[in-house]
Amino acid sequence: MQPSSTDIRVLMDGFGMGESPRWHEGRLWFSDWGANQIVALESDGTCEVVGPGGGESGWAVNWLPDGRILITGTELIRVETDGSRVRHADLSHISPYAFSEITVDGRGNAYVNTINFDFADFMDVLGSGQAPGKIALVTPQGEAREVADGLAFPNGMVVTPDNRTLIVAESFARRLTAFDISPDGSLSNQRVWAEVSGDGICLDAEGAVWCSDVRPGDEGVVQRVREGGEVLERIKLDRPCYACMLGGEAGRTLFMVVAKWFGPERMDELLEAKTGQILTARVDVPHSGWP
Repeated sequence: MQPSSTDIRVLMDGFGMGESPRWHEGRLWFSDWGANQIVALESDGTCEVVGPGGGESGWAVNWLPDGRILITGTELIRVETDGSRVRHADLSHISPYAFSEITVDGRGNAYVNTINFDFADFMDVLGSGQAPGKIALVTPQGEAREVADGLAFPNGMVVTPDNRTLIVAESFARRLTAFDISPDGSLSNQRVWAEVSGDGICLDAEGAVWCSDVRPGDEGVVQRVREGGEVLERIKLDRPCYACMLGGEAGRTLFMVVAKWFGPERMDELLEAKTGQILTARVDVPHSGWP
């Protein structure tokens, strides 16, 4: 059943552009790109600025199994238990551009991706049909290597709880792509998981994926999709959604990060307009039990 508009609640608003929401230790964490801050949000709407983010370009956070935070950017940063920041991995030999999305599997392997081009060339790359995006594997010891390439603007990623499959949204190709994960963390058997558009994604306990969609205009869509492409649920919003995450009580709250979209050439205006919101909706199937 699709939640009605009356079921959608504004939990937070008035910020520039949020991305990469994560449910961790009873709070929703997200990346506030406009302020370059890591924000943790309580269920009552109160929030805490946890620390600085990964820089001006797109970045995200996730956690190692021992609780230390990883932050993407031009390099992968690790926040130690005392709050100090150290380099977890040098990624420059894989791409000269910043890395954005990150997911961590149950063994502590981090997968990070990069669009692998200058964001100022967004429209040129979109129009040309190029797919220069890459995924890198970073081991718990900080050793990094490329494990996938030829991706059309890789975006949100999830790893299944059994550590056997990685799913990534290819925004330019408007599809979700899956890989098998080998015991050493390598990726193989690249295939189309679903022919649906997606930016930020999350996985539920039935193995379905909730995916957001950024499209021109003033409307947004978040949909729940089964492998193969069947759309199980669909939520329409009054502005584009950049990412979504399951969490909250019993894992049945869908958090949606939204903001008006003015186009890639007007990013400064987007950040200054402060149309960003965190929306919530109640869903029937909880999260997968793994971030």
